[in-house]
Amino acid sequence: MPRRTLSLLLVTVAAGAAAPAATAGARPPHFTAASRVWPGVVFRAFAAAGARGPVQGYLLDVDLSEPRVTVGLLHPPVVAARERVSLMADAQHAVAGVNGDFFNISESHRGVPATGAAVGPEMADGRALKAAVPEGQRFGPRRPLGATTEEVIGVGADRVGRMTTLRLNGTVTVQGPLGPPANAPVARPPRGPVHGPPDEDLDDDLDDDADEADDSALRVRHPERRHPRRRHAPRRAPDGRLSIPLGGLNQYALPVGGVGLFTNHWGSASRRRAVCGTDAVRRAPCSADAAEVTVRRGVVTRVAAPVGGGTIPLGTTVLAGREAGADVLRRLRPGDHVHVAYDLAGPARLRFAVGGFAILRGGAPLPGLDAATRAARTAAGVSANGRHLYLAVVDGRSPAGHGATLAELALLLRRAGAHDAMDLDGGGSSTLVLRTPGEPVVSVRNSPSRGAERAVANGVGVFVQADPGHARRKRR
Repeated sequence: MPRRTLSLLLVTVAAGAAAPAATAGARPPHFTAASRVWPGVVFRAFAAAGARGPVQGYLLDVDLSEPRVTVGLLHPPVVAARERVSLMADAQHAVAGVNGDFFNISESHRGVPATGAAVGPEMADGRALKAAVPEGQRFGPRRPLGATTEEVIGVGADRVGRMTTLRLNGTVTVQGPLGPPANAPVARPPRGPVHGPPDEDLDDDLDDDADEADDSALRVRHPERRHPRRRHAPRRAPDGRLSIPLGGLNQYALPVGGVGLFTNHWGSASRRRAVCGTDAVRRAPCSADAAEVTVRRGVVTRVAAPVGGGTIPLGTTVLAGREAGADVLRRLRPGDHVHVAYDLAGPARLRFAVGGFAILRGGAPLPGLDAATRAARTAAGVSANGRHLYLAVVDGRSPAGHGATLAELALLLRRAGAHDAMDLDGGGSSTLVLRTPGEPVVSVRNSPSRGAERAVANGVGVFVQADPGHARRKRR
């Protein structure tokens, strides 16, 4: 029986200024050095010739047939927060790590702060931490047609890596009849978007590239978004109980007409951002028709408007709704009994997952990949049998190389052995950290675009149980 081996490709590529590029002249990577840094973990130097110049980087081969080695999500203590990759790796006692998903780095709604939360789903140690925001609410560069915010890459309990999708499956079941709507708003939202300060680091990052173009494309790509109320309408069960579908879990944007759930994993950040924008346009105005309900151990304790903020205690959840979802929540009363159940469902059960968007599927680059913009990026891929996971980190503004486009990155991952691959956050977020035996903390091994690490929403970590004095700490 063949051994299951997971190889993590941590490639550091130097990215220069944006310039047109083709992928036909790219050469396969080769290895210049190798050393076994941990049981089951081999660190290798990596080099390749890109279409417009050289690239260089590193390779970590992690053998998951070695029972002391695991791969998991690096994350701050709460979803609505950011931390540097090195701090997350040290706090969770990882021996290596890279940054993960795109995130809410800036905000264009006046008076509404950015949350720092990621775009896509998050799973850690088999637990669902958050779900995906609507398509039009994403941050990041222009994606190929067909990409969704529900796409993830992760590893299951069977130690097999997969690129798949995770969709929120959740309901709020109300025991007993509902009262008439209360405290309905009289104000209407302003016409047109409300603009705040410009988005951060647009000259350095791809976090916000082509957002307006993506918004218009989404109206064509996802016509079902025209009728959001139908998708989130409550249903009456045969026994008379009302079942309200959940449209969100600890995410910075809720679907129009939907109800979202916030738990203690969200943190103390304001939940106001969740009712701003629409399913197709991130910069659209915040909804004036919103409400939230506080539930303590299955009993409604408060019904309020507008949507608020603050730390959510253990045993307490907050339901936030907009438009039709707000109408339903305003019919609840203190003392009502409700039951909340949710999970992230997909074709496979994953122990850890991080979001991104597909650039390689079935061994072929997706049509429409950007073949012109060269910039810092992070990507991940899996082999056809799922026994190899490849994580590529692309540096920016380094004289050591000339970077890679999305199209080049897809080919690079394919040549490294990937069958499926996805793009993760890039720009100033791209970071690779590592420590070797005897080192107390990790150190940054690549060259971040601005000369130092940026705080990010999450990442992917490599853990070795044999590391003396560094037993992995699980966060709530």
